[in-house]
Amino acid sequence: MAGSFQTNPNRFAEPMSRLIEELRKLPGIGTKSAQRLAFHVLRSSAEDAEALSVAIRELKLHLRLCSVCNNITDVDPCGYCTSSVRNQRVVCVVEEPTNIATIEKTRSYNGVYHVLHGTLSPIGGVGPEQLRIANLLTRLMELDEVILATSPTTEGEATAGYLAHELRNAKSDLKVTRIATGVPAGSDIEYADEVTMTRAMEGRREL
Repeated sequence: MAGSFQTNPNRFAEPMSRLIEELRKLPGIGTKSAQRLAFHVLRSSAEDAEALSVAIRELKLHLRLCSVCNNITDVDPCGYCTSSVRNQRVVCVVEEPTNIATIEKTRSYNGVYHVLHGTLSPIGGVGPEQLRIANLLTRLMELDEVILATSPTTEGEATAGYLAHELRNAKSDLKVTRIATGVPAGSDIEYADEVTMTRAMEGRREL
């Protein structure tokens, strides 16, 4: 029967549907955005599509977390941790690797970093054991100061308070500071501009 050969005009071909579904897994990408990206890839040259796939594959093959600070790197330890021109006795603790670029843009900080990969969130089921804190505690004997540069959100403040307590218990003479409120309360440090971040670093206070 002719009707048995009819197809749903709204259904994409299987390879397109599969790509759209994978793109929808990316943060901030909804169905419509995923469809636009998928069709962009389809319209791209074979060379551009291959370059994209190779870049993704290389990302997964060669990037890892620094064993010292947890930053994303292709060498271990990372360039910050092995730098001879940075102050290795001052560590700035941030939530995510992307926060490092924000601080680096200020050109006012010359220490090293530690990345937690998240913040405490009891509602979200994120406790201290889910954060990368252990290798920070092992570094303390070599440190003079730890700057807590978590975002001034409820979760960021809770994380900073918890870390300040743990760090002091581990090393009583350690200087523990918190970035100043140059970063607006309730905002994400990732979106802070250069001037705001500079003021926050310069105005940090001891906890």
